[in-house]
Amino acid sequence: MLREMCKSKIHAATVTEANLNYTGSVTIDKTLLQAVDIVHYERVHVLNLNNGSRVETYVIEGESDSGIICMNGAAARWAAPGDRVIIISYCLIDDAQAKKWKPKIIVMDEKNKIKETL
Repeated sequence: MLREMCKSKIHAATVTEANLNYTGSVTIDKTLLQAVDIVHYERVHVLNLNNGSRVETYVIEGESDSGIICMNGAAARWAAPGDRVIIISYCLIDDAQAKKWKPKIIVMDEKNKIKETL
């Protein structure tokens, strides 16, 4: 049996931009992606702490150390700059590994710098 597990989580990031005219996705600072092992075009869920909604999209790699969290395309209607979000990616793990699994989790400060690694 395979279990779908949280692989990575960027907690309490601040949306810096919303670009309605881009063709979908969420742009995320490359430094943050590397810290939690999320890659370009990987599927993620983005949970909006300000309005309680969630959107599923894919990742576009942003400039390193830029702090960018930009909602693109239709997702730009879902979150506004200043909203706080949680970004989660998932993986499939066999049952034996799942019992010992530890996701990579980072907690952000208000400037989208890593405040804590869990």
